[in-house]
Amino acid sequence: MMELQEAIVTRRSIRRFTEDVVTDQELQQIFESVRWSPSWGNTQVWEFVVVRDRELIQKVTATYMMDKGKNPATTCSLAASALIVVCAKTGVSGCYGGKESTKYSNWYMFDLGIATQTLCLKAHEMGLGTVVVGLMDHDACKKMIDLPVGYEVVAVIPIGRPAVEPKVGPPRKPVSDMVHLDTFGTKMF
Repeated sequence: MMELQEAIVTRRSIRRFTEDVVTDQELQQIFESVRWSPSWGNTQVWEFVVVRDRELIQKVTATYMMDKGKNPATTCSLAASALIVVCAKTGVSGCYGGKESTKYSNWYMFDLGIATQTLCLKAHEMGLGTVVVGLMDHDACKKMIDLPVGYEVVAVIPIGRPAVEPKVGPPRKPVSDMVHLDTFGTKMF
């Protein structure tokens, strides 16, 4: 089994998939890990819609916004075994008594970020590939999957079996450039 540090360092966004299907059992295993993700007050505001229907995959992919005419996630989404639409129940995370309690009104984005990272790392551990898509018409996607009022589409994650070996990741800034001690600008390391 892959160690956590290895999974963190070697996971990459995968945009080329084989035609091999990701099984329901594999998805269930992934979601079993995701459900243990932390959230504000244990609210667990995440909801996931697994899209397998090929016609609906095309429609969801059509909601991707294009940057200069091409969204790099389009091709891989159309070839994916499934799309996982990551959704959030609103008005709960970051709220007490139905009132927003944090400076940031969309605290569910933090919760879903944690759950999405868990999903992607678990899929990677299992030899599957994912990429997180956020450049899209969220409201159009919401309508396509019949998401009710009080919920928002946050991202789409194409999932499949990688068609190529992942590349080495881009350089990362050193720890000494991002960790401060007591006040900003005082290097800790």
